Amino acid sequence: MPTTGRLSNRAVCNTLIAYAITAIIVMLAFTQQGQPSEMMSLLRIVIGVLLLPVLIKFLIQLAVSPFSGVVDWLRTRRFPVQSTPSVTVLIPAWNEEVGIIRTIESVLATHYPGLEVIVINDGSTDNTHSLITDFLAGQPASGEARVRYLPLENGGKANALNQALPLASGEIIITIDADSLMHPKAIENLVRPFADPEVAAAAGNVAIGNRYAGLGLIQQLEYLCGFFMKRADSVFNAVYIIGGAAAAYRTDILRQEGGFDHSIITEDIELSTRLLARGYKCRYAPNAIIYTEGPSDLKGLCNQRLRWKYGRFQTFYKHRSLFFNSSQSRNRYLSWLLLPTALYAEILLFLELPLLTAFFAYVAITGDYLSLGLAICLISLLISFQASYDYQPRYHQRLLLFAPVAWLIWYLVDAVEFQALIRSIKRLIRNEELKWQTWVRKGIDG
Repeated sequence: MPTTGRLSNRAVCNTLIAYAITAIIVMLAFTQQGQPSEMMSLLRIVIGVLLLPVLIKFLIQLAVSPFSGVVDWLRTRRFPVQSTPSVTVLIPAWNEEVGIIRTIESVLATHYPGLEVIVINDGSTDNTHSLITDFLAGQPASGEARVRYLPLENGGKANALNQALPLASGEIIITIDADSLMHPKAIENLVRPFADPEVAAAAGNVAIGNRYAGLGLIQQLEYLCGFFMKRADSVFNAVYIIGGAAAAYRTDILRQEGGFDHSIITEDIELSTRLLARGYKCRYAPNAIIYTEGPSDLKGLCNQRLRWKYGRFQTFYKHRSLFFNSSQSRNRYLSWLLLPTALYAEILLFLELPLLTAFFAYVAITGDYLSLGLAICLISLLISFQASYDYQPRYHQRLLLFAPVAWLIWYLVDAVEFQALIRSIKRLIRNEELKWQTWVRKGIDG
C-alpha cells in the first residue's frame, strides 16, 4: 500500500504563507468591528441567495452522511450475506507499463475465493504487452485466481470493457484502472451491497495513492471530501458518479443494459446514471478502498477535469429527463436535489470570479471579517471531522495539518474546474469530440 513521504521546501513555504494569511484574517475577525453599509449588506444577501440551493444540498448531505454507517448496518440486517458471489475484475490498460503489474498483483493479493481477472490491453504502444505476458508466464497454472489476457486493437476504454464483458463468468463485475492498487479487503467489502437484489452498482472508496507527488495534496483533500458526501447519496440509493477506478456491477444487469456507452467520454458516470434512470439502486462502500494515481502536474490535472466535466455534460444531456422528474419509478433525491444542484453549481462556477470579487470587496469595505473567519473555522472543522471519520484515518492524518488553510486550497481546485468548464462549453458549442486524456505516469508512492 502507498507509504508516507515529506513535503518539498516549496510546499512548506506555501503552507507557511497560507497559514499567515489565515491567521491574519481570523485575528481581524475577532478584533475588528465591521462598519454597516446598506449597499454592502444587500450585496451579502444577494450572494447568500445565489448560494442557497448548493448550501441546502450541502447541509442535507452533511447531516445524513454521519449516519450512513447505521443505515448500512440496518441494511445488512435486512439483507444478510448468504453466500460469496463470484467476481470478475476487469483491468483495461492503454500504455500503462508503469503500474500495470502492481495493479494485477494487488488484485490477486485480495485472495478473494474463485476470483477471475481479465486484463484488457487496448492497443498499447509501450511495453504493456510484454510486461503482462511475462508476468502471466510466471504465474502458477493452478493458482487460486484465474487470470486471462485480452489483447485488442485500440478502440477506447468503453470498447475494451465491452469486449471483455461476454468473457466474464462472475456474478459481479468489478472494474479497476491500471494505475490503481486494491486494498486486500476491497473486493470483499465492495460486493456486500449486492446482498440487496435491487442494487445494480456500487462505488468503492478511491484514495489518492501519490499524495506526496506534485498536486497530490490538493487531490487527496478533494477526494476525501467528495467521497464523504457519497455516504449521503448512498443512504438514498442515488450514487450517480461511480468512477471506473473502483466500480462494481451486477453482471446480468450490465449485460442487459448493453454495457458501456462508447459515445460518452465518461462511460462510467453515464452507466451509473443510466442504471438509476432504470430504477435500480446504486450504493457506496466506504470500506472498499482502492488507491489511484492522480495527475502529478497541472496540465494533466486540467485535462483530467476537462474529460470529467465534458463527460458529465454529455451524461446530463442524455439523461435530461431525470431532472425534476416526479415519476414514482425515479429517485426523488437524485432528480430534485443531486442533478439540479450539480448543474446549478456549474453556473455558479461560471460566476465565481465576480462573486468572489464582490464578496472580498464587501469584507474590505465594511471590515466585516467575522463571516470569512467563521467560514474558515467551519471548513477546518469539517475537514478534520471527515479525515477522522474515514475508514483509514491514519492515511489522511496529514490533512489535519492543512485543514486550517483548506479554504485557500479550494480556490485552486475551483480554478482548475473553471478552465475545464470553459473548455467544455467551447467543445459543446463547436460539437467537438474529446479523446481520452493521458498524463505522465510515475506510479503510486511506496
